[in-house]
Amino acid sequence: MVNVNDSYFDGYYKEIWRNIIPDELTNKEVDFIFSYFNLQQGSNVLDIMCGYGRHAIALAKKGIKITAVDNLPDYINEIKNVAEKENLPLQAFQADIANYKTESLFDLVICMGNSLNFFTPQDTSCILASISSSLKLGAHLLINTWSLAEIVIKNFKDKSWSTVGDLKLLADSKFLFHPTRIETQSIIISVDGKEEIKTGIDYIYSINEMEMMLKNVGLSVKEVYSIPGKKKFTIGEPRAYIIAQKFS
Repeated sequence: MVNVNDSYFDGYYKEIWRNIIPDELTNKEVDFIFSYFNLQQGSNVLDIMCGYGRHAIALAKKGIKITAVDNLPDYINEIKNVAEKENLPLQAFQADIANYKTESLFDLVICMGNSLNFFTPQDTSCILASISSSLKLGAHLLINTWSLAEIVIKNFKDKSWSTVGDLKLLADSKFLFHPTRIETQSIIISVDGKEEIKTGIDYIYSINEMEMMLKNVGLSVKEVYSIPGKKKFTIGEPRAYIIAQKFS
């Protein structure tokens, strides 16, 4: 067994995520973000829980001023290296997302890749309050999730497996309550037999619960899509894009 803090698999995690979220989907999301929110060169966008910067870097290449924030230093260091090398209008910060504060005001905040569902209901409320305080009046928040109740209740599987290159991924999930969540134990197995176990939690919110949390911090849900800007969400579709606007 490999120690998680000194992972044999560190170099594979981006490949795993790109298998879950292919570049084609990211490109469509970036095009949607740019056009739907009428971004212009110099528009100020916050990408919170930015991961390895798949949206932040692409938007910065379009001249958008990006602030990218994540709790993992490896991601942030990678983004900083790309931004410096390509001279992009992109700043990246490593921070505890649940306590992240900024004095800047943004035209748009994005939280993609199911990132918001990693947090407890209490922390999620704090994060949304912080996001709202950093948005200009009338500006928008875009949340991408595949852990809405309207998605997972229809699609939940307690066991699954897949392959990414030479890696095998085995997942054993439990649907639990109080609070509603899915706890997943994943085993990653390399071709030479090395293994690593990771445990993750996705907290599950209904659209109604999301609307209430957003309303409590001065944000109003405007639309929910399953395909960005093209198809409105219906029950059981694999992902959702929630668009909220700051009203107070």
